[in-house]
Formats: sequence, C-alpha cells, structure tokens
Amino acid sequence: MLLVGYYIMKTVREPLILATGGAEMKAYAAAGQALALIGFVPLYGWLASRVGRLRLIVSVLLFFMIVIELFYLGLRVGVPSLGFAFYIFVGIFNLASIAQFWAYANDLYTKMAGDRLFPIIAIGATAGSPVGTWIAEKLFEAGLHVQNMLHIIVGILAVHLVLYWVVDRQKAAPVPGPAATAAPIAPLKGRGGFALVLASPYLRLIALLLIILNTVNTTGEYMLGRLVVGAAKEAVAAHPGLDIQTYIGSFYGAYFFWVNVAALVIQAFLVSRIVKYLGIAGVILFLPMVALGAYSVIGLGASFAVVRWAKTAENATDYSVMNTGKQMLWLPTSRAEKYKAKQAVDTFFVRTGDLLSAGIVYAGTTWLALGVRGFALTNVVLTLAWLAVAALLLREHRQVVARTQRTEAA
Repeated sequence: MLLVGYYIMKTVREPLILATGGAEMKAYAAAGQALALIGFVPLYGWLASRVGRLRLIVSVLLFFMIVIELFYLGLRVGVPSLGFAFYIFVGIFNLASIAQFWAYANDLYTKMAGDRLFPIIAIGATAGSPVGTWIAEKLFEAGLHVQNMLHIIVGILAVHLVLYWVVDRQKAAPVPGPAATAAPIAPLKGRGGFALVLASPYLRLIALLLIILNTVNTTGEYMLGRLVVGAAKEAVAAHPGLDIQTYIGSFYGAYFFWVNVAALVIQAFLVSRIVKYLGIAGVILFLPMVALGAYSVIGLGASFAVVRWAKTAENATDYSVMNTGKQMLWLPTSRAEKYKAKQAVDTFFVRTGDLLSAGIVYAGTTWLALGVRGFALTNVVLTLAWLAVAALLLREHRQVVARTQRTEAA
C-alpha cells in the first residue's frame, strides 16, 4: 500500500515540477531535499528516543498525511512555485517512510530470517509500484486533476497505517515473557542518527555507497527529463491543443509502470536466486554493473527511446535487486542503528547524492555545455568509483557479521 500511494504521488509530482520549471529545476529541487533533511533527521531521532515503536510509526505517517492535504489546499488557491515545494516533500516522504518500513522489518527479524524473507517481502513492496503507476496513468487519462489525486493518496496511506497496527499486535510478543517484549518496542535512547553513522566505518561506507548511487541515478533522471521536456514542447508545437502537463504526466505514468513491472518480475524470479547463490555480494554489485553498461551505451550516442529503456533497466534493477541488498545490509546492526542511523542514511545521505547531481547538472549546463552524451560519460566515471566503494563495503560487512555472531554466541 505504501508503494501504491507513493507512485501515484511520484507521477503527480512530475508534471508539477517539469511543466513549471523544467528538468534543471527538478534537479535543483532534489538538492533542496538534502537541506530539509538536515532538520528532519535529528527530529526523527528525538522522537524515536521518546516514544515506542508503533507510536513512532503512527506519528510520522500522520504528519505526512496532514502535509499532503495542506498541499491540496495550496494547489486549490494557486500558491506560486508549489510544484518545487511538493517535489521536495515527495522526496522526503519517499525516503523517510520506506526507510521506516524497512527499519521495522529489520527490527522484527533476525539476520538469518531476514536473509530468507526479505526477497519475499520485497515482492509485495515491488508489486505496489506498477499498481500505483497504472492507477496514476488511468487517473490522468480520465482527466482527473493532479490536486484531486492527493485525497486518494491519503486514503491509501490510512490503510497502510492500519496494517502496521495489525502486524505490530501479532509481532509484539515474539517469545513468551514480558522481558522479551519490552526491548523491541521501547524508545531508543542514546546518540542520534548522524552520530551513529559517523561513529561506524561500516555505516559510513553504506552512506558513501548510497551517495554515489543516487548521484548517478539522479543525473540519469535529469538526462531523461531533459529529453522528455524537449519531446513535450515539440508535441505541443505540432498540436497546440495538447496540454504539456498531460503529455508529461502520461509519459511518466507509462515509464514508471514499465520500470515497476520489470522490477516486479526481477524481484519475483531473480533476486532470491541471486541471494541464494551469490549472497550479499551478488545483490550489491548487480546494479552498478547494469548502470555501467547502460551509461556506456548512452555515452556512445543514443536516441530518446534508447535512453528511456536504459533508464528503465537501471531503475528496475535498483527497485528490486539493489533495494533488497540495501535492506539486508542493516540486518547485523543494532536497533538504534536500524531506526536512527538508517533514517539518516536513507534520507539525508541519499539526498546528498541529489545535491552532488545538482552540482553536476549546474556545471554541465552552465560552464561545460554538456549534452546527454557528456552527462552519460560522467556517470560512467562515477559508476567505476561506485564499484570500488562496494568492494570495500562488502569486506567490512563480512567483519561486522563475524563480530555479531561472536557476540551472540557469547
């Protein structure tokens, strides 16, 4: 349900930002998310230190639902530049709510159980993505205005919130005895998310990996958005009655749909086999290899259609294979790291990649006059660095798992 709601929201945000500011403004808005998260992450850590597990989840989701309704009111009265603010909000909502979901899953399961169950859980999460994009595409085709779709998103999130309550009631007592149930649901005392990340070499490498990953991906999204805006302007020039927001919204509805259908197929039939035969290394290295091939092809010179399907392959792998690998990395960590540090890594440090991508876009468009091919070659260099960091992270992961096993045995 979470992914259904998010992908409707994600499809809604594209025409709002691209039609009013273009692909460059979209890249700069992504950088604004990193600045907003500097405040959000400490507030999340503060709340996690004072309330139990379920109250934390309920509080955060209710906050997001209220903000979505406020955006509805803003669109109704015509608040200027709201597409820019909405893009920032959607990015924060996406990262924070999904990080919280997987922190909860990591809290419920041991490493052994998580290695077995996470590829299966991710099938359900991945299945929500094509459903959400299909619903969004049909709503656009039916002529429903973007602001009215926000009520639908809030309703879906309300159902998602109820499911948390149901699962928490079933999992509140994993083993008999009050002592066993107190720790998992108690507030998390101690250091905040940023401090936990900076104190751990393992968590620092996870953060660095996600910074590079998101820099590459966001730069690729800029390339695609730039081509989409150009195609939309050509279509409007040829057919003056065509609405540019509708054109862009319909394109992204179809694009996200096929990305997520491919991700679902990969998740259902490939990911568990990669984990079984290649382990954590297989799922962590798969995406950078795909990205290296995709941007190498684009760098050689590619049409709009080739860029679209190269990005489809990259994002489908990210949402399936890499997503499972990212969550498995947190299984051998402490509860405080699962909630506080994960929220910092999956929000602020991921958006730091967007900030770096915005710098690349600014430099490439303002000083270097780069085209799509130039940005693709930049991504090739970054992907090579990504592979090097992944190798270091996998070595550190083996050491963390060994220490955890020794501690549990003692």
